[in-house]
Amino acid sequence: MEVIVNNSKEPQLPKGLGRKIGLGLGGVVVAVAGLSTFYTVQEHETAAILTFGKYTGEASAGLNWKLPYPIQKVIKVPANQTQRIHIGYREEKGKTIPVEEEALMITGDENIVSADAVVEWKISDVRQYLYNIDEPETFLRNAASSAIRSVIGSTPLDYAITEGKTEIQGKVKERLIDMQQRYETGIQVLDVKFQDIEPPEGEVQAAFKDVTNAREEKNTKMNVAAKYENDIIPKARGDAQAMLENAEGAKKTRVLNAQGDVAKFNAVYEEYVKNKGITEKRLVLETMEKVLPGAKVVITDGRGETVNYFPINEWLRPSTGQQPAARTGGGTAAGNGGTAQ
Repeated sequence: MEVIVNNSKEPQLPKGLGRKIGLGLGGVVVAVAGLSTFYTVQEHETAAILTFGKYTGEASAGLNWKLPYPIQKVIKVPANQTQRIHIGYREEKGKTIPVEEEALMITGDENIVSADAVVEWKISDVRQYLYNIDEPETFLRNAASSAIRSVIGSTPLDYAITEGKTEIQGKVKERLIDMQQRYETGIQVLDVKFQDIEPPEGEVQAAFKDVTNAREEKNTKMNVAAKYENDIIPKARGDAQAMLENAEGAKKTRVLNAQGDVAKFNAVYEEYVKNKGITEKRLVLETMEKVLPGAKVVITDGRGETVNYFPINEWLRPSTGQQPAARTGGGTAAGNGGTAQ
């Protein structure tokens, strides 16, 4: 029996290689840990910090620090950003794509209507948003669709497609907010806006549009009439008040003038009672003063046989160097026994 003995030695690793490998692995671990320790949160974001999978806090915008993974983990959500979901349609690549299964619903009077809406919302509680519900946006979409169907389902079609749009929006918003609070979803509903509430396309839609246009025209004319009424009535009332005040002023003026005339007459009458002769002469003289300045005076003896002319008016005018001569035909001046007319 032949025995073969191998005297060759096993290959030996270079001295210190194991240490180098250990240091390298340690450096990789340290680098990975360092990279997972620092993180950045954007302005519109809030970071939820999880320690061994449990929610332990939040971090705001900026550069932040945490314990390395897997001790702590960070989940970023756009908590400071207003978001939108569309009910009844979608917007893709600048195009609007209708979603009939969401848009079509039954009104309170059992008619079919198509309703498109936009719901604006934001995250109000990060912890509730992450842990209380799965797929929060899907939940919000279903909740919004349910609220819209509930409100429109109790509203007549005629009212829903005309002046009831604003009221329907308010009721849908109230129900949607109540639902988010009840389930503690961490979602804050900001607004609900309907794009369209109208019958399905076809002849029915055209007929309802005609009705809607007629009602809008009616409301426009009523508003114009109300504006005219509000403009003309205050003006007429102002004119009437001005006429009343003018009449009252004229009345007071006449009463005061009449009272003044009565007082003047009573004063003259008192003097007349005291001395009738003097008062009569004074009244005659005052009357002549008022009458004679505008009268043409002719003096004659009253016999009428000849024309007598006594030009007092010409004599009273400014002197021109020659006085006109008096013409007499048998009569004399009033001062010599004639009469004045």
